[in-house]
Amino acid sequence: MAEAPVEPWERQSGESPQAFEAFAAYRDLGPARSITKVAQELGKSRPLLSRWSRQYAWVMRAAAYDREQDRLFVAEQQQARRDIARRHAKLAQAFLGKAVARLQGLDPRELTPGELLRYFQVAADIERRAAGEGLAGAAALDEAEGTDLAALSDEDRKARMEQLRRELERRLTEEAR
Repeated sequence: MAEAPVEPWERQSGESPQAFEAFAAYRDLGPARSITKVAQELGKSRPLLSRWSRQYAWVMRAAAYDREQDRLFVAEQQQARRDIARRHAKLAQAFLGKAVARLQGLDPRELTPGELLRYFQVAADIERRAAGEGLAGAAALDEAEGTDLAALSDEDRKARMEQLRRELERRLTEEAR
């Protein structure tokens, strides 16, 4: 059975334990690495370490190690972001369930037009985010339709609120299915 290939930052074929120890010290110094620092750290001669460095390609191996460490770090960050997104999605689902249950118990006639509009805006923003759209919100929807809520009479505003309430109830009913 063939042996697995040796990574550049691991001990190489023919490399003595002492030479590898010196390389590992060099590798682990990071961007500030130098043969001089390794010589001081290990109490070895600089000419010996320079010879080992050339013979065993320390610069190339250390660069490969740095790239691998960067790749691992990026992969860890991506996994952390995925974990956070999953955790937040679970929390959002739990909260949404509680909010929907509470909303279903509300009598929309007891809400002020402003409260009803706010419920609709929040629900529309959440729906748009879930669909991957921007945060346009109900205000932008009204603007796109040419509706300026501030300019409406009280009667027209109430009619618009009723329309938004019906739309919200329709969406909640669809979601509950």
